[in-house]
Amino acid sequence: MEYMKFESHHILSILLKRLTLLVGLFFLVPNHAQRTQKDQVNLDKIPPRIIRACCAFGYDLKVWGVPFVSIDQVISIDDLGEHRYMGHKREGIGTIYSHKGGFIDIAHLRDQIDWTRYLFTTIVAHKGKGAVVLRLRNEAGRKTLHLNVPAQFDTDDCIQLAGKIAYDFSLWHEISTWYGASTVPLVPEKFSSFSVEDLYSNLLGIHVGMKTLRSKRPFNTAATQLIASTLDSLAVVQTAQETYDAYDAVHDKWYTNQKRVPRTNITLKRDLDVLKSTRPWIVPEVKAGNSDPIVLAVPLETAKGALLTDFYRFTIDLNRKIPIEEIFPSYESDRIDQDDFGVLLQSIANELQLMEYDKLAENK
Repeated sequence: MEYMKFESHHILSILLKRLTLLVGLFFLVPNHAQRTQKDQVNLDKIPPRIIRACCAFGYDLKVWGVPFVSIDQVISIDDLGEHRYMGHKREGIGTIYSHKGGFIDIAHLRDQIDWTRYLFTTIVAHKGKGAVVLRLRNEAGRKTLHLNVPAQFDTDDCIQLAGKIAYDFSLWHEISTWYGASTVPLVPEKFSSFSVEDLYSNLLGIHVGMKTLRSKRPFNTAATQLIASTLDSLAVVQTAQETYDAYDAVHDKWYTNQKRVPRTNITLKRDLDVLKSTRPWIVPEVKAGNSDPIVLAVPLETAKGALLTDFYRFTIDLNRKIPIEEIFPSYESDRIDQDDFGVLLQSIANELQLMEYDKLAENK
């Protein structure tokens, strides 16, 4: 029997009938609660951390406990469709390969475009009002954004600040899922944490979002056009088969479909060099012409050179999923902020190294 192509509602139906929650985030339908009739920003509601159903790295991934079903989310450039703020069922989402940007997760890209817009609108609304505290949704603990945006911030400073905060939010999602946070209870997402396309796709979406905010065109129109032109600048492949070929070239190297979702060892390579920039992972066997990778920088400063972190603090009051006493032995509370992410990344890198040693020992 041929495996069915992945569709969110089909898998969700199967899981509900079996009273299981085995696939979690990857099989949720997109959330449209934030969209208004005119796709305006609603500051009264914090967007969900994941707006659109996102993609596992790889294809033909089997799901534990659900026979005759595999995950296949490859799309072609012709499948993109129009962008809609906070999501729409007609949007194209999935993964696509590019010669200068590696694998791109379009759902991640679209989410970060929208998060950048939401945060920009929030920043502008609170500019010059002194210290402001915004409660966010829980994710491995209670998240809070503390803003203090000077009245003299111009539009570009506000855009840069929105981009930096959006990236911190996306980075925390990867960190928290490594330590056991999940959208659906009892469905671990560690298998997808820090996969090689995630944070590059996120930062690419933030850069597109910042360009969109500088555009004079309507937001959705500008986002749609900039997504297409940005992917074109990354030398995106033109057919779905070319993305399948790229996946085939890294099967059993970067991922494997011989394990079942949500096993951690589906993902064989992870990217932790993501604190200040992200570099795409290019498939050696799929090079084409001038395919020098395009590295993306995280927004760090205002136009006048002031650190963006001087104007906000993103705090997390951690729950018990993260061993704070082990990682931060000198801390007297469970609260961390964005400046602690580097320590957490190093701790995860140490864990990965130990996992690699154990794997080598098993293979001897």
